[in-house]
Amino acid sequence: MSSDSNVPAHLAQAILTIDLAAIVSNWRLLRDRVAPAQCAAVVKANAYGAGIAPVARALADAGCKTFFVAHVHEALALRRVLPREEYVIYTLNGIAGGREAAIALRDSLLRPVIGTFEELALWRSLSGTSANPALPMALQFSTGMNRLGFAPREAGDVTQVLATVAGPQPDFVMSHFVSSEIPDDPMNPAQIAAFAEIRSHFPALAGSLANSSGIFLPPEPYCDLVRPGYALYGGNPTPGLPNPMQPVVQLQAPVLQVRHVQPGETAGYNGVWTAKRPSRLAVIGVGYADGFLRSAGGPSDPGFAMIGGTACPIAGRVSMDLLILDATDAPEKAVHAGARAELLGAAITIDDLAERAGTIGYEILTGLGARYHRRYVSASGTTE
Repeated sequence: MSSDSNVPAHLAQAILTIDLAAIVSNWRLLRDRVAPAQCAAVVKANAYGAGIAPVARALADAGCKTFFVAHVHEALALRRVLPREEYVIYTLNGIAGGREAAIALRDSLLRPVIGTFEELALWRSLSGTSANPALPMALQFSTGMNRLGFAPREAGDVTQVLATVAGPQPDFVMSHFVSSEIPDDPMNPAQIAAFAEIRSHFPALAGSLANSSGIFLPPEPYCDLVRPGYALYGGNPTPGLPNPMQPVVQLQAPVLQVRHVQPGETAGYNGVWTAKRPSRLAVIGVGYADGFLRSAGGPSDPGFAMIGGTACPIAGRVSMDLLILDATDAPEKAVHAGARAELLGAAITIDDLAERAGTIGYEILTGLGARYHRRYVSASGTTE
C-alpha cells in the first residue's frame, strides 16, 4: 500500500501516521450499533485527509460496500481503487459539471445524489443512450440545512416526475442533520419528523438520515443506511462525553532548533508571546501551510505539543512553515535538535486542537497538509 504523499520519509519535516486498523474498528463499532441498518463510509476530501485509496481499500476489505464522496472527480478516483462490480459509490454534490460529468458518472457505474429537477431530468435522460444505461440515484431533501436538496414541499412533484417520465428510479432518499452533535437541539426531532413525512411519498424506498453524531442520538434515527464520516477518523461524535471512537491520526515532527531567551524577549509574529522567565524554545517545521492553524497559537489558551512526555505550549503565532514551543518545563535531555514533538496523538486529539484553535475537528482533519510523509498502520503491520 502506497502513501498518498510524495514526500519521502527522510526528507519530510513531519510524519503523519494513519491507523487503518483503528478506522476499520471504528466502522465496525458503528456497523454493529446500527444493525440491521447498513453502515456506509464517507470518504470525501481525501478521506478527511487520511488518504482515500488506503482508507477505502481497508474499509472495503472489512466489508463496507457503500461509499460517499462529494465531487465527481473524487468518485472517479475512488472507482479506480474499488472494483466497480462490488461497490456502490455516490456523489453527495450531485452532477456538478452538467451532461459531461453525468456521462462520466454513468460510464464508471457511479451514482449521483440528486437534489434538483434539472439534475433529475439529466440523469434520467441518459437511460438507454449507450451500452451503460444510467444507474439508480439517490434523492436528497433539505429538512433544515438549506444547502443542497429538494424542498420538502417538492416531494409530491418528484414522485409525479418519477411516475410519468421513463428513466432510472432512485434507490433511496436522504437528508442531513443540522445539529445532531447537540442531542437536545429541537432541530433534531423536527428534522426526523420532516424526513418521515418526505419518506411517506416514497414508501418503497430506503431512507438515510444519520451522520456520525446522528448515529448516537437517543431516537436512533438509523433508517436503512447511515453515513458516518468524522467518527471513522477518530473524531468524537458525542461532544462533551467520552469519545467512543479509537484515535486514528498521529502527527510528529522533529525539533529543528533550540533557542534560549531571557525574560522580556518575544517570540513569533507581532510579539504576542513574551518570556516571563529564562525559557527554552523548540522550533518545529510545521505551520499553517501544513494545516496546523494559525489560531492554534496566541496569547490565550494556546495549543501545545508533547516533548519528552511534557506538554509544551505554543509560543506566539503559528507561522506558515514553523511553530515555536515553550519547552522550558520539558526534561533538558529531551529537548534538542532532532528530538520528536508530538503535535497530534494520544495526548492531543483532533478535538483538543480544534477547541484551542476555535474551530472544529473536521477542519483540522481535512486540512492535514500534503507536505507530510504519510505512514499507514494496519492490522498486518506498517506500510510507508
